[in-house]
Amino acid sequence: SAMLAGCRRALPAALGRALRVRAAGPGRRAVSTSWCPVGAAFDAKQQQQQPPRGSAAGRETGLFGVPELSCPEGFQEAQDKALQQSEQLVQKACSAPPGPETVMIFDQLSDALCRVADLADFVKIAHPDFAFREAAEEACRNIGTVVEKLNTDVELCQSLRRLLADEVVMSSLDPETRRVAELFMFDFEISGIHLDEEKRKKAVNLNVRILDLCNEFLTGAHLPNKIDKNVLPEHIRYNFTAEGNYLQVAGLHADCPDDLVREAAYKIFLYPNAEQLSRLEELLASRNSLAQLVGYDTFAHRALQGTMAKTPETVTQFLEKLSDQLSKRARKDFEMMTKMKMKLNPQNSKLMPWDHPYYSGVLRAERYNIDPGLYCPFFSLGACMEGLNSLFSQLLGISLYAEQTQRGEVWSEDVRKLAVVHETEGLLGYIYCDFFQRPDKPHQDCHFTVRGGRLRENGEYQLPVVVLMLSLPHSTRGAPTLLSPGMMENLFHEMGHAMHSMLGRTRYQHVTGTRCPTDFAEVPSILMEYFANDYRVVNQFARHYKTGQPLPKNMVSRLCESKKVCAAADMQLQVFYAALDQIYHGKHPLKKSTTEILKETQEKFYGLPHVPNTAWQLRFSHLVGYGAKYYSYLMSRAVASMVWKQCFAQDPFDRAMGERYRREMLAHGGGKEPILMVQGMLQKSPSVEDFVDALVSDLDQDFETFIMDS
Repeated sequence: SAMLAGCRRALPAALGRALRVRAAGPGRRAVSTSWCPVGAAFDAKQQQQQPPRGSAAGRETGLFGVPELSCPEGFQEAQDKALQQSEQLVQKACSAPPGPETVMIFDQLSDALCRVADLADFVKIAHPDFAFREAAEEACRNIGTVVEKLNTDVELCQSLRRLLADEVVMSSLDPETRRVAELFMFDFEISGIHLDEEKRKKAVNLNVRILDLCNEFLTGAHLPNKIDKNVLPEHIRYNFTAEGNYLQVAGLHADCPDDLVREAAYKIFLYPNAEQLSRLEELLASRNSLAQLVGYDTFAHRALQGTMAKTPETVTQFLEKLSDQLSKRARKDFEMMTKMKMKLNPQNSKLMPWDHPYYSGVLRAERYNIDPGLYCPFFSLGACMEGLNSLFSQLLGISLYAEQTQRGEVWSEDVRKLAVVHETEGLLGYIYCDFFQRPDKPHQDCHFTVRGGRLRENGEYQLPVVVLMLSLPHSTRGAPTLLSPGMMENLFHEMGHAMHSMLGRTRYQHVTGTRCPTDFAEVPSILMEYFANDYRVVNQFARHYKTGQPLPKNMVSRLCESKKVCAAADMQLQVFYAALDQIYHGKHPLKKSTTEILKETQEKFYGLPHVPNTAWQLRFSHLVGYGAKYYSYLMSRAVASMVWKQCFAQDPFDRAMGERYRREMLAHGGGKEPILMVQGMLQKSPSVEDFVDALVSDLDQDFETFIMDS
């Protein structure tokens, strides 16, 4: 998931926080005649009938219904409009007396820029037309430059400072408004607004340099390595792309059954590149310099401000305690993998890092026979969408309807538009589903906010608009789109983000929906994975597309149990990555080289040895988007596990719990401290030990399934 990248993260902004994914709230509207059931829309032929010209739906529009964006040049127009609006709002903010209106003007300013930048952020990676992608990229760059300037606009900052200094006015504000004012101020300060002019310039230059280094490091992390083909034995060369006398190695080939291919790929792909190494060193040093310049001990201290963990010390404690709890189980997992390797390859039975993903997969398949081909016929896309619709309806009173799009509104004819409708509150927002593979489309499952929800000045609610992007196969003449269990779980995960966006109904778009700290943002999406793995939920929709037969219960149980095979070793690997990320962003200058630190951390937190002449950290692209926050996924999973076990495991359709979940966790977006939202849901304040116990207890085998399968 994720992930949620690009221009938003690139902006080191007072308004840059705003350029994260966001969300939603209702504007009443009766059920529209242009809506149809969601399942039918996805199992029908994947080409939308274009509405006839002249009909209401047949009118020409631009992308997402933005009239200017009917052609690539429209980005310039949309951008100019936003910049003009932002100039007026800056003047208004500087002259307004301190009060709640100040916060509202700041949020309008953030919204004006985000509505172009967020939309452009999606279009620049997903639009099939190069001209659109290029125009969107340019718009992102230009708005980024404006945000840079606003971050260091002393007069603009003064208007906010006057409000924060006025104790009488501050005490009269509601908690959400107060928090948003403080968040805007925090964003100013991390850009160095409080420094003298010379240091402020230095902060701006460091921000620009960091942005460039991030882009260069990301590019370098994915570049293939070349090797003279004669170095490799002839019988394995066909696994790699030939280029003259060289072979290109573009990845780890982790699923290849040939041990030698995996070993060669690992050693060649991870061979250290001097340029990439110096980029990483400069990136880490620059981040540290910037953090210290604006008043933090380390970059990790700066990055963790406002998160659930709050400090690097808490993260380290969490990772070390988790590692202690996992180590015995992980050792057992590695012993099982070693035995399997001995059985299949007696000449070379030492378990190495390139063996872990492959042999854990072999063990899973051998023990539980979970061939995806057996499951796919039960998971047609239409059935899965009906399953989500039914779950949301029972838990939250929400239905999904497919809505006809206008000409020019979508970027590919197989994109579907869903209206999200509450039984009493009406229309909450829109989800555009870009689900199918196409040439040049990035192979990543993610959720983008195109427009954040907020309360407008006229009292109406600005409805959120999001995109869910997956890479599913198209339907064939004989069968609808069929999902593997992994694809089905990903669909549920991404839909968890979308619901957060729809229900994170805040007054300010700066904190709406998924615009919240990273270690909380994954909780709603990971929680959806627990629903996707529960037989009572799956049994409501999993039907064989030909016979209508339900998916047998023992097949669901086997699938769930198979995920626990080697899960301790898999989690131990994640702990190692998270610990490495913390050390890299901790105290500088680093005591040793990044490779020596990698070797030491691997020996401490992971059971398999470091391979000489490899530098895995140079391929660790998450250092860019998740610098000092890679632990977030583990912590979010711990919270999701606690919420599932305490609130939904007994009855996954409990409406009262669904409403509590909406009220305590989804409704606030980032407008409330994350740990307070968790407390509200669990009705207690979880400790680091609680987080660790939740993760470890998920690894226990389910006794009933074990007996049944024996």
